[in-house]
Amino acid sequence: MDNFSRFSTVTHGNAFSAGLSLDTLRERVPAVFAPSAHERMSAKYTFIPTDRVLTGLTRAGFIPVDARQTQARKASPLHARHVIRLRRRIETISLRDSIPEVVLWNAHDGSGSYQLRLGCLRVVCLNGLIVSMGAFPSVRVAHRGDIVDEVVTSAIEISERFGVLASQVERMENRLLRKDEQMRFAERALAIRLPEPAQSGLLPEQLLTCRRVEDLGSDLWTCLNKVQENLLRGGLSRWTASGRRTRTRAITSIVEDVRINGRVWELAEEVLAA
Repeated sequence: MDNFSRFSTVTHGNAFSAGLSLDTLRERVPAVFAPSAHERMSAKYTFIPTDRVLTGLTRAGFIPVDARQTQARKASPLHARHVIRLRRRIETISLRDSIPEVVLWNAHDGSGSYQLRLGCLRVVCLNGLIVSMGAFPSVRVAHRGDIVDEVVTSAIEISERFGVLASQVERMENRLLRKDEQMRFAERALAIRLPEPAQSGLLPEQLLTCRRVEDLGSDLWTCLNKVQENLLRGGLSRWTASGRRTRTRAITSIVEDVRINGRVWELAEEVLAA
């Protein structure tokens, strides 16, 4: 039996579902099942399909719960950059409103190696965060040789830091921010996506907009989640330079998603360290 066949399909309405089915993975991220590397790759490139790596990860106790890939008009969908979020089948680390995850991404066109980062999902909004590389370094595994065991070992090592992540999240939950501190956090976060905020047509306080009752808190953890979600999901009303009213677009680029995620988390770490 295939290692994925026993997993039920995840929906955004159920953050605790068992995981993605094989059929869902094939539909959502065809690059996971690429039969070969991109034709431009040299003989030095060792092609290891992502589904083989996932099989090794599931055997080690990880479950894929979310996946997506870059949608480019000219790029091959079988070789595009793709990202998969995984959780441990049995989790011993308890967070108040979040689930720790390992984030894996790869590409078969030479645009990147296998990379693993630490992340977590805030259940109340299904907000997927990726932590900074400062306190939680990423792991890169080049496409050289049979790297399945190396990727699995790296995932296990990252998951062993879930306890450290939980401690940091708890510190953020206990750090209350004054109104001026929240505004300063939002100002700095806005500059991450829009280097010239004055020309963006957005106000920093828009990043502090609450989308649900659980966002009403004034602690650093809640502030981080509000700001990150508003930056990435878009939908904020703004005025263009020509005076037209429009809304910000959601971030769809995997690279940009990871960059903004990591930088916003770094801002929160700086607040804790102050």
